Amino acid sequence: MYHNPVMLKECLDGLDIKPDGVYVDVTFGGGGHSKAILDQLTTGHLIAFDQDKDAEQNAQELINTPFSSGSGQTLLREGDEEKKEAKSSFTFIESNFRYLKKFLRLHGITEVDGILADLGVSSHQFDEPSRGFTIRAEGVLDMRMDQAAAKSAREVVNEYEEKDLIHILSAYGEIRNARTLAREIVNFRMNQPIETNEQLKAIAMKNAPKGRDLKYLAQVFQAIRIEVNEEMEALREFLVQAGEVLKAEGRLVVMSYHSLEDRPVKNFINKGNIKGVDEKDFYGNPIRVLDPVNRKPIVPTAAEIKENSRARSAKLRIGKKRS
Repeated sequence: MYHNPVMLKECLDGLDIKPDGVYVDVTFGGGGHSKAILDQLTTGHLIAFDQDKDAEQNAQELINTPFSSGSGQTLLREGDEEKKEAKSSFTFIESNFRYLKKFLRLHGITEVDGILADLGVSSHQFDEPSRGFTIRAEGVLDMRMDQAAAKSAREVVNEYEEKDLIHILSAYGEIRNARTLAREIVNFRMNQPIETNEQLKAIAMKNAPKGRDLKYLAQVFQAIRIEVNEEMEALREFLVQAGEVLKAEGRLVVMSYHSLEDRPVKNFINKGNIKGVDEKDFYGNPIRVLDPVNRKPIVPTAAEIKENSRARSAKLRIGKKRS
């Protein structure tokens, strides 16, 4: 396993784990959080989701690793409906978390005690140049979390219309000169396709503000990655489903790494909807699914940030399902 879990203790405390409970880790990655959850279960059940094919190997390693609960484990890929009756302490599902309810139903599960989501790109995805996520090494323009998906960063950069590139760069990367950068991308690709992240970086660097080039590049890559993986749409769909499948008093624990992710999470936990507006019933009572456990986001300690740079921008929010 390659995942060094961010704010591990805080995530486990937030879940308030019951040894016989049912929990879902919707971003399995390297399995660090899942392993820690399993260590606290006795007769409980953990279901883990990840759309990245590489995560399946980590799930297999976890199955072969001793932990406190001794019952069976299952690997389940999307579409494997014949395994829907499998009951185990650990089940891995190779799918996006936007299909949370669908796969829980396949296992006969209608309610769970807790859900954990560690959003964004995994350490492995960043560290593997061939995946195209990083600005620090050369790689092909890919950025797909699900490597079987049809759309990659190459299609976005080379085939999207200029107006759509402007929207993506502005909305998902908060790029101030999105119009100028989009025009540069279109001009470049008229002569040759943009195939590598080095080519994209070279185009972006011409437009980067002085002294902020690395942050600017990170914003550009973030914007394209979010579009490729439909991250904001998937997050919104997941949050609504999470509120529906949690038991009364169940916990939703979500860790985000930039404001675009944190904002809908905050709004859903505090207001009961993605937009963050107060909605009331006929009697004037607020319509909310969860109550916030922590009013302000939990952030990592200076010691953790020093040990794990990925933790630097992390924010943890916890909600408890209303009775």
